[in-house]
Amino acid sequence: MIPESNPLRQLFQELVGRHYAQEIGIRDPEVIAYVAHLLTEFCEADQLFKIHNEADRPLTDLGEMMLESDPVYGPAPSFDRERQVRKHIGDYALFFAGMFPESINHFRLRRQRLESFVEWMKAGKESYYIVSKFEHFEYAKVAPLFGQLSREFESCVYGLNMVKNDLQEMQHPIVRRSNELLM
Repeated sequence: MIPESNPLRQLFQELVGRHYAQEIGIRDPEVIAYVAHLLTEFCEADQLFKIHNEADRPLTDLGEMMLESDPVYGPAPSFDRERQVRKHIGDYALFFAGMFPESINHFRLRRQRLESFVEWMKAGKESYYIVSKFEHFEYAKVAPLFGQLSREFESCVYGLNMVKNDLQEMQHPIVRRSNELLM
């Protein structure tokens, strides 16, 4: 886990907070903190690919993850496992749809079932909704957060796309500086 004091975490908190609050109207500090935390954690590939199948192979395909999350007809041994995988599906879909939308139709990410951007959006939104329905015991406190992430999924993706654009500009300060001089 990346510590709270890490400059990368602070950068993501600032970028997500600014774009979510000023441009898309999401001012909930829990949502902003969650998305900034997600970006920070997914900088480590182990976190991005932390869902494994029964053979201990990391799942990189959203369709495979959907199948893995099924506690009735699939391999998920419990509803806790369903929640864990569904939460990751929501996170994974939000991350890729917001930060790397061009990768969604790439052949490596669509072996099983989900082939389009719209399907990814539906899967992410639905997964957060399912996680929000785990509203008892240890999950009661965070259930409303996932309900809001589900309701605001499209806006969260759009806000992440703005964060991505800022990060790209930060990589090319000369381009940014020349654009400022032209205006």
